[in-house]
Amino acid sequence: MLLDIIAQASTTGLTGSFHVAVAAFGSAIGVGIIGAKACEAVGRNPGAATKVLVQSIIAMALAEGITFFAIFLVK
Repeated sequence: MLLDIIAQASTTGLTGSFHVAVAAFGSAIGVGIIGAKACEAVGRNPGAATKVLVQSIIAMALAEGITFFAIFLVK
């Protein structure tokens, strides 16, 4: 469904930073999923909280990096 919206937007002449909005939306969903799974993992094994925290912070930073690629590299 999202791909249909993107295709229609590109054919109707939508201009601006639409690609940045799509990348930011995807990054936000990715960070939300990572956070939810990290909470679930700590709930199952509280002893691994530090390891889970470190891995989730790294994964969230990589997910946010997608937005920066869209902002700075794509024209």
